[in-house]
Amino acid sequence: MKCQRCGSSSTLVQSENEVDGTLRRQRECGDCHERFATVEQVQRAIVMVLKRDGRREPFQREKLLAGLRVCARKRPLPAGAIEAIADDIEHRLLAAARSEVPSRVIGEMAITRLKQLDPISYIRFASAYRQFVSLDDMLHELAQIAFDPSPPAEQPRLFEDEFDRLLAAQGASERVPTPIASARSATIR
Repeated sequence: MKCQRCGSSSTLVQSENEVDGTLRRQRECGDCHERFATVEQVQRAIVMVLKRDGRREPFQREKLLAGLRVCARKRPLPAGAIEAIADDIEHRLLAAARSEVPSRVIGEMAITRLKQLDPISYIRFASAYRQFVSLDDMLHELAQIAFDPSPPAEQPRLFEDEFDRLLAAQGASERVPTPIASARSATIR
């Protein structure tokens, strides 16, 4: 930190206080003995989201939270569950230390958590996110929910980080055929 009076870089911190994430330091110049204060805030890393159409925009927790709230509207969910999902996704994005993340990865993270929390909220989010073009697509997704032997939400997955798995699968854009498709065709007939 340079002294504003003489420009010297030999300043000493006399005292510091932290209030609401803001650090205020009282400093003294080692050369001219001028006293001054600095106010410092932690600047969070900016994660850019790569959209489907190629645009890039900064990650916005509020935008994710609004989408999650719309799909969970009028559902009997525990208080704070939707906020916890948004917090967890934001935390994982910042902890990953990647400057850019495809929107598909964020959507898949949200879908995974909603599927464990509430199947109706999940299908609402999936219908907008996956952009179902036909009723068969929607029925296929519903059949997967009905027959999915997913572990309960309390049971953590071992040896696999979801964020890393989604990023690794980023290049694979085709859906892998599942055995549910045959069960779906049997139930549709």
